[in-house]
Amino acid sequence: MDETPDVILIGGGLVGMTTALALAAFGVRSAVVDTADLETTVASGFDGRATAIASASWRMFEALGLAERLEGLDCPIDEIRVSEGLGRHSLHFDGRTGTGGGVAGEPLGHMLENRHIRRALIDAGREEPLIDLYAPDRTTDIERSAHGVTVRLDSGQVLKAPLLVAADGRRSRIREEAGIRAARWQYRQTAIVGMIEHERPHENVAFEIFYPAGPFAILPMLPGTRSAIVWTVPAKEADAWLGLPERALMAEIDKRIGGFLGMTRMAAPPASYPLGFHHAERYTDMRLALVGDAAHGIHPIAGQGLNMGLRDAAALAEVVGDGVRLGLDIGETEVLARYQRWRGFDNMAVSVSTDVLNRLFGLPGETMKHVRGLGLSMVGRVPPLKNFFMAEARGASGDLPGLLRGERP
Repeated sequence: MDETPDVILIGGGLVGMTTALALAAFGVRSAVVDTADLETTVASGFDGRATAIASASWRMFEALGLAERLEGLDCPIDEIRVSEGLGRHSLHFDGRTGTGGGVAGEPLGHMLENRHIRRALIDAGREEPLIDLYAPDRTTDIERSAHGVTVRLDSGQVLKAPLLVAADGRRSRIREEAGIRAARWQYRQTAIVGMIEHERPHENVAFEIFYPAGPFAILPMLPGTRSAIVWTVPAKEADAWLGLPERALMAEIDKRIGGFLGMTRMAAPPASYPLGFHHAERYTDMRLALVGDAAHGIHPIAGQGLNMGLRDAAALAEVVGDGVRLGLDIGETEVLARYQRWRGFDNMAVSVSTDVLNRLFGLPGETMKHVRGLGLSMVGRVPPLKNFFMAEARGASGDLPGLLRGERP
């Protein structure tokens, strides 16, 4: 049986499902194909990570009706404190001031467990009449030509559309088969992620503490005495840290926190993720667009990885939606070129900036430590600089698609 949606989207993860919902907001029908049984992806053991959704991305969630599905599960990030170790030099962002591309009282972002985001996306996708889900299912053949795209599935279904969207992750098979090269390297670092409970409330403040081995992030979760941690360690040491008895591991974590949250304990078993960088040389090919990790992957130092993918989703949906409204062939090179221009430079700038930042804060020596501390203090004292970095944290810089401004088509 043949189906003819407007877009065939491979990958039903966080970015893939958001892209499908964003397209639906513009009246664009999509078929989403994923190899996983989507119900397994919301189990706590599937992905124990938590993610900071920047305020601009949250506006899109509000416009798409996702925010109301996540009500009571999100923890606002009202403030961010960045420091060089536990020293006196620090940088403080207060989102409630409305500076840096926000409005008064608006948080800088919202912390959520990934499983809750997946649940909201899956439920919304199943209820959306303009989204057809094929999961679990897999592609057996993909043909792209000047006239359109044909995708054959293991289930026997044949999908035909003018545009294919790859949201199939860092090791994107579609990207590789299209011959799109990607710059990539490993950081020789591993992120240890976990959930801790602490004696004192976090008061909706996120902390990023920089150490020579890598940053240590403390991210507020609900309830107010629970936080997610992202601890960057040398890759060769990760297994040793994870192999410590819980009391010894918590002693090391407490050492890096510095005691300002009081007594702590591990609330969930920690896990580890190797860290790397990749960026595709281009985001489009004949009747093909890349979004999310299929196009780019960065160090989590600034918490922008998923938010970059969500901005891809918003931009591509607007480009495709405008194309449909004007009666254009949405798979044509001229239409996709707008998406490439819109997202290519912005993503490259963020990717390079996070890479440089990670390397800068990893330079050893007391002199460099002092220079970094002074740099943080200087940014805090220069309002234009501080507002620039706040806008970056909010995801509110540059030319924003309407959905990221909270505007539903």
